[in-house]
Amino acid sequence: MFGPDKQSGQPKLDGGGRFGNMASVGEFNSFSASVPATKVELSVSCRNLLDKDTFSKSDPICVLYTQGIGSKEWREFGRTEVIDNTLNPDFVRKFIMDYFFEERENLRFDLYDVDSKSPNLSKHDFLGQVFCTLGEIVGSQGSRLEKAIAGIPGKKCGTIILTAEELNCCRDSVLMQFCANKLDKKDFFGKSDPFLVFYRSNEDGSFTISHKTEVVKNTLNPVWQAFKISVRALCNGDYDRTIKIEVYDWDRDGSHDFIGEFTTSYRELSRGQSQFNVYEVINPKKKGKKKKYINSGTVTLLSFLIETEVSFLDYIKGGTQINFTVAIDFTASNGNPAQPTSLHYMNPYQLNAYGMALKAVGEIIQDYDSDKMFPALGFGAKLPPDGRVSHEFALASKLPMSIIIVGVGPAEFDAMEELDGDVVRISSRGKYAERDIVQFVPFRDYIDRSGNYILSMARLAKDVLAEIPDQFLSYMRVRGIKPSPAPPPYTPPLHVLQTQI
Repeated sequence: MFGPDKQSGQPKLDGGGRFGNMASVGEFNSFSASVPATKVELSVSCRNLLDKDTFSKSDPICVLYTQGIGSKEWREFGRTEVIDNTLNPDFVRKFIMDYFFEERENLRFDLYDVDSKSPNLSKHDFLGQVFCTLGEIVGSQGSRLEKAIAGIPGKKCGTIILTAEELNCCRDSVLMQFCANKLDKKDFFGKSDPFLVFYRSNEDGSFTISHKTEVVKNTLNPVWQAFKISVRALCNGDYDRTIKIEVYDWDRDGSHDFIGEFTTSYRELSRGQSQFNVYEVINPKKKGKKKKYINSGTVTLLSFLIETEVSFLDYIKGGTQINFTVAIDFTASNGNPAQPTSLHYMNPYQLNAYGMALKAVGEIIQDYDSDKMFPALGFGAKLPPDGRVSHEFALASKLPMSIIIVGVGPAEFDAMEELDGDVVRISSRGKYAERDIVQFVPFRDYIDRSGNYILSMARLAKDVLAEIPDQFLSYMRVRGIKPSPAPPPYTPPLHVLQTQI
């Protein structure tokens, strides 16, 4: 599907950077305004590389390039370290990349035998290259892709082994419950209506609000409901970072009365219910004015339970496949396919709108389907021998499926917008769809005025595929289906390596 740079037939050489201190930097892409699904760490190993050195083995380095969506220009993303005197390198330096399920991230790995300290790649021997997509690596069994290295005619250049691992820092969530005892009475005619506010401390000493409990009415000894919060929101993954908790008495007009505060940390809270997690609520103003002031009550941690949130990639790594089924409208509204005005006209020089839409979406989905077999269904056609019209288009929001509808042509698509259900969940005979599983886009919105179909199709694929990971996760979470365990990680054979610093 990919090949070398068409201008030269060889990889573009980059003279920038130094081998000893090469940072992995990504290209800013204004097209990718969405938030990445996650970050992945790519590990690179090679086996049986070409030996370019006369008196010793090659000293390999791997250079990663990414491709811009509009220009298709290859740009250097980063380099591994150089490993001396080996044809079977396991590079230590990783490539950390943003992963977007809905986007096609083209990658190129170039391998060189380093002959000097020059950062200019043209000064070193080319050992071959590999083209793939980030989705192809992630979608492989165990997120481990092995491919033959090519690029030198008539030579067996060995193989490359690419492994993707999701960076799962701060993927944990915590289920906590608190109660309080003998809080200060703030209401004139009744007791307090207390609630808690949690703040995460920042690097500059400021605080950011991260959670509010519900209000418990008319009590000085409240028991709040258990709540779940991500570790990222609570402390940004730093277990010793200060967490400040303020206690307020709720007032209807919004001028809530401050009762007091205390501080803790994730590490302290993780001890669970114990004497360490009974906190004195202190009001600094009262403490400064009253010599006999002790506290404004106490807050106690009742329970602390860690839950690891599974991600979309956990299911992919556990072997989940995404199948791609196509349904195409063959009704007479599309015109006579023999005429150039028909939406089904087969132009000998370029794909029609149907073909472009299928290619845009299919090229991304194929990375997650091992057999690469895509069933195609038609509807609205007269079929032989009796000429009866056949309709096949299955809808069920309870099934693990997502439906993508691309509206081709100038027609009005109000009914399709309704079927999409982004604003109002679709219903039939009083029964509402369990989940939002339909994504509709009109093809005409993606025709670039400059005629740049490549950019248009990338935008089309991005928009129609963006909802699939969340649709998939919503099905699995409602039914309590956990991902299968990933296969054991690949362990390379032991051999002594010398690393050039």
